[in-house]
Amino acid sequence: MSLDLCADTLREHDPDRFGICLLAPAEARAKLLTLFALNLELARAPLASNEPLIAEMRLQWWVERLEDIGAGKSQSHELLTPLAEAWGPRAAGFAVLADPRRRDTLREPHDGPQAVGDYVRATAVPLAEFAAEALDGPKAAMPVLAAQAEGVGIANWLAALPALQGIGLGLWDPAPEVLADLAARATARLDHARGQRRLVPRRLAPVLFAGAGVRPVLRAAPQGIEALAQTSPSEFRKRLALGAFALTHRWWI
Repeated sequence: MSLDLCADTLREHDPDRFGICLLAPAEARAKLLTLFALNLELARAPLASNEPLIAEMRLQWWVERLEDIGAGKSQSHELLTPLAEAWGPRAAGFAVLADPRRRDTLREPHDGPQAVGDYVRATAVPLAEFAAEALDGPKAAMPVLAAQAEGVGIANWLAALPALQGIGLGLWDPAPEVLADLAARATARLDHARGQRRLVPRRLAPVLFAGAGVRPVLRAAPQGIEALAQTSPSEFRKRLALGAFALTHRWWI
């Protein structure tokens, strides 16, 4: 996939991260587009088959191709070619993004808030750190970045829970009190990030952009899974949030 195809894919399937790419400096755009497109493929790979072994093989294929890039082997692939051009051997490190997805191949629900928190931390935080690397983010900002990524990640996971529950990747017990616990964890991480926002340089702000739906999701979670199903923001709200961020670069919520 060329950079244009990466952009089109993100625009359709991951519009918030597509917005991040648009607002980032032009020199970082190729890295961000290919990174986020790869993340999308890694998230999809375990869901491509109901057979765990086949799903695992699909995921492992991506890991091996990333290792090939790290070894300097040329790529002829619609995504891997621009990824290798943008990141070079550094792309081999992106294999860590695939590791937590392996549990998705088993289609097993999570056993409570701690398990969800661990999963989100393993998927969302490394991705945010790689994105920050593309923007030359300072080390001092990394703990803030991690807190924001974890908080937003839990909120996004809650927003997706009605769909995840239907494919075996939700919770064994999606009781309102469990969802309230997750919302409280997300809120605490977001509050921590907001309190440390002065450590984050303006150029890094796009990576911390939360999108439009975080707070409504966190408010709805204690009311149960049915309430979560009603929280998806409209396209107007999404565009309004992105436009406001473009003007202010205010990422904290």
